[in-house]
Amino acid sequence: MVDPIPPEVQKVWDKWNIRGTILFSLSLQTFLVLLAPYRKSTRKRLLIMLIWSAYLLADAAANFTVGLISNNQGSGSKKSGSSTSKSSSHHSNDALLAFWAPFLLLHLGGPDTITAFALEDNELWLRHLLGLGFQAVATLYVFAQSLPKNRFWVPTVLMFVAGTIKYVERTRALYLASLDRFRDSMLKEADPGPNYAKLMEEYASKRDNKLPTRIIMIPEPDKEARATDMPVKEGKLNNLEVVHYAYKYFLIFKGLVVDLIFSFRERNESREFFKKRKPIDALRVIEVELNFIYEVLYTKVQVVHSAWGYIFRCVAFSSIVAALSIFHFRTRKHDLNQFDVGITYTLLLGAVVLDLIALLMLIFSDWTFATIKDPDSNPGIRAWLFSSFLRFRMPRWRSCDCTTALKPEEKPIERINHKVLSTPILFRRWSGSLSSFNLISYCLQSHTRRIHKFTRWPLVIAKDISTFLRIDACFDFAVDLIKKFTNAITGLLSCVIIVLDFINNKVSTAITYVVDKLNHITGLHHVIKKTSILCGHVRTFIMGSMGLKDFIDEILYVSREPFTKELWEFIFDELKTKANHADDPETAKRISAARGEWIIVDSDTKVDRSSLMPYITDVQYDESIILWHIATDLCYYTSNGKKLDKESYDYLEFSKLLSDYMLYLLIWQPTMMSAVGGIGKIRFRDTYAEADRFFASRGLPSLVEKLKGSGSVEAKACEAILSVTTNVKPVAVKGDRSKSVLFDASMLAQELNRLEGEGLDKWKLMSRVWVELMSYAASHCRANTHAQQVSKGGELITFIWLLMAHFGLGEQFQINEGHARAKLIVGK
Repeated sequence: MVDPIPPEVQKVWDKWNIRGTILFSLSLQTFLVLLAPYRKSTRKRLLIMLIWSAYLLADAAANFTVGLISNNQGSGSKKSGSSTSKSSSHHSNDALLAFWAPFLLLHLGGPDTITAFALEDNELWLRHLLGLGFQAVATLYVFAQSLPKNRFWVPTVLMFVAGTIKYVERTRALYLASLDRFRDSMLKEADPGPNYAKLMEEYASKRDNKLPTRIIMIPEPDKEARATDMPVKEGKLNNLEVVHYAYKYFLIFKGLVVDLIFSFRERNESREFFKKRKPIDALRVIEVELNFIYEVLYTKVQVVHSAWGYIFRCVAFSSIVAALSIFHFRTRKHDLNQFDVGITYTLLLGAVVLDLIALLMLIFSDWTFATIKDPDSNPGIRAWLFSSFLRFRMPRWRSCDCTTALKPEEKPIERINHKVLSTPILFRRWSGSLSSFNLISYCLQSHTRRIHKFTRWPLVIAKDISTFLRIDACFDFAVDLIKKFTNAITGLLSCVIIVLDFINNKVSTAITYVVDKLNHITGLHHVIKKTSILCGHVRTFIMGSMGLKDFIDEILYVSREPFTKELWEFIFDELKTKANHADDPETAKRISAARGEWIIVDSDTKVDRSSLMPYITDVQYDESIILWHIATDLCYYTSNGKKLDKESYDYLEFSKLLSDYMLYLLIWQPTMMSAVGGIGKIRFRDTYAEADRFFASRGLPSLVEKLKGSGSVEAKACEAILSVTTNVKPVAVKGDRSKSVLFDASMLAQELNRLEGEGLDKWKLMSRVWVELMSYAASHCRANTHAQQVSKGGELITFIWLLMAHFGLGEQFQINEGHARAKLIVGK
């Protein structure tokens, strides 16, 4: 039988397999150390996919290489003959391979920046513990095979110590971050309460002796009064104070991740603090707090930031440096393959450099900043240095004209600028963006128009440098030139698309004509029919069963909007207003359970809004999301040329952003929304099917007409929907088998327009309803789904979840009073 692998290929593989895989393993470690921290601050699919691939390949590559080394040990002796020089060279090679094996144990320990890619990885800590045992045994086996003539046994033992420490660190980090252990670590000592049985025995004894006895309750002294009664800081927080307060509330509220309950004393303290904060300071605190949650669940920070962690990290680093020193100064290497010696130096220096990078990240982490005293109260060079570094991590905002993409008839009365979050990716703690998905645009296969433009931070840095060098004119000229070139390329591509679409139409017409003629040939008709059915099944299998359709749709139709300062201030003020009303637990629970009705009922306008209540209270939550989403679009795209002032335009923009964002969560984050989503996916599909059929019957513009600029296709679609008479409710005509809400939403939009004519501020009401719908989802989603999102760029709804907890809105606060001391009073 012929060998399928050519001898030349086999020879190259035998020579380079260990060398290639061990260098590949080192490169994966380097990639993860440098880029893994950025998965919390970006939504770029390519980068996240690369980090995911590197995370999975890192363990596989290290395990595979250990196996290769073990298999290769001693194999050379069978081929080297009895020559003394060859035997000596073989032993030296075995010793060097044995020296390489502990590096793979070091690599299996993984970088500090990522221990788990997903929350579920933490639950596999026991598997990693078993892996630690097996890999340690395999490494010792390789080492034992190289004895007794191993001249590198001392650096090998040192690297084995360092690798074992790193692997133990990773396993312990996974164990501590597993949800069961995470919950157990926050449980206090069991509390049996006052001794009820003893008290009642004494009470019964005295009553039996005919003594007049009664029980009075004496409140227990408040042991936490001193901490709670401390005055809340007024005014703006400096950079270190932001980290200090974030760490303080992280220690209290990290139990949210595992659904623990809190006392009303903790609620009141947090509530008073955040009520006195400006919106941006609150955002900064929550950013850092979520960063603490991310690092606890997905990195080694819990293990490293401890007394034993510092000790073992010093031992590991000292072992690596000592191994490098001994290998360089104390061992002879003249009889070794110089390329292998170079690989060994690469592994040693790589381990040292990666540990130094990890040390720098450790020093300049929020965990270190949390231990630094405030420079205002205790000035010092260290506090000043860290405070200065934190300035780079502050949220940065840049002004953006949000009316440039609008047509003249759509623009408001005045030019409106909003501040867009533009912190560079090197320093930001989350992605700073909202994902958007629009039903009508999806039906029309049209891309949603972006309201704001992202600030490209390389461009910002270049602009700052040009300003510093006083070459602004040259920089602006270069930017304009690049924009003109980009526009020209875009125009060229548009022409190419039109030509290709024209060719496609002609080819399709020709194919249809040919197939129609072939159908008239006897016997071919059935063959063509069966072939077309088979092709349809294959396409359905590939696009549907394998999930490619959803993957492609998400890439094509889910867009991102930059996060704006004005949107956060609006949301913060809304929740703060609710917090001011939530003085007692019952009110807080009622407000957090509202999904639009609190706004409609409690608004201070004189217009009767009771006609809107059925679209909130009489429908499921997922149905209300789709209803209000379509109604928002119908109102947004059919403004009838009415000019808006700045305040009304802000509310319009907030409504549009939150509408598209909530539909994105409902459809593309089903796991996160599973607790409130209901049959949202089914309802969306039915609504999409009805809208698709309706648009096709109305002959809406094709792709070519859209590119020719024949008007907003979304606006025409919305006008077509509103033109349908809706005097009779759709359910009375169609029944309830189909869950489509397309024309129910049309009725809602028409009712909103009618109320606007009576004096209702339509866009203010709709934006406030959207905030309440979002806050309902935030407080009712499972807590672990919020914890999952912090590793995927973060979601605005997670910020809302944590902000609501800090404002005391929710059902997590169930400990009202402490113990009371019962005292028996004998006598009248």
